[in-house]
Amino acid sequence: MSDNIVSVNLEQEEAYRFKVEFGSETPAILTDEPAPLGAAAGPSPVELLISAVASCLTDSLIFALNKFKQPSDGMRTEASGELGRNADNRLRVAKVNVTLHLGHAQGEIERLERILDQFEQFCTVSQSVAQCLPVHLTVMDSEGVQLKQSVLGG
Repeated sequence: MSDNIVSVNLEQEEAYRFKVEFGSETPAILTDEPAPLGAAAGPSPVELLISAVASCLTDSLIFALNKFKQPSDGMRTEASGELGRNADNRLRVAKVNVTLHLGHAQGEIERLERILDQFEQFCTVSQSVAQCLPVHLTVMDSEGVQLKQSVLGG
């Protein structure tokens, strides 16, 4: 498979529940819509979108910390998506909110300003999604100090 193509296959199991197989050695997962459409037997497409953005941003921050040989353990991420209606009254994801919590205090991390200035540029998913909807990003240290707040795209 080409490095430029990512493939998934969906097979309907029942109503809105699908088995999702990935074009790699990644284990398959189930997806489903919440009630009343589905039975919430797995994450919904909206939950997958939000988790993809959050996971990619978290991975990018870990990558940047590691690049500068800084501690990257103990990270925690919270994410949410705000739903709204478009001009045709169709339900859409209006924005994604992501808060990254470092596992260490800011004083324990060297070159933190440089790391925070660039890490989100390495996130393939958030940079792609941000072309269509805003991604609100906040970074906190382990002591609850806000280190960064920005809006990507939108």
